[in-house]
Amino acid sequence: MKVIIDRFEGEYAIVELEEKTIVEVPKILIPGAKEGDIIKIEILKQETNNQKEQIQKLINKVFED
Repeated sequence: MKVIIDRFEGEYAIVELEEKTIVEVPKILIPGAKEGDIIKIEILKQETNNQKEQIQKLINKVFED
C-alpha cells in the first residue's frame, strides 16, 4: 500500500490512503519524511516467517526435556 503524507500535526503525520481515507501515523515510524512524500507500507512475509522460526527454536530450547 502506498500513502501520501499530507501534513504534520504535532507528533503525527496525516496521511492519505489509496482509497482517499485520511489517517494519523506516528512521525517516529517515518523518520526524515516530508509533506508530499509517498510512503510504501508492506508486510515482509519472509522476515516474519524467519522471526517465527527463531522464536520457536528458543521456545523449544527452553522447554527441552
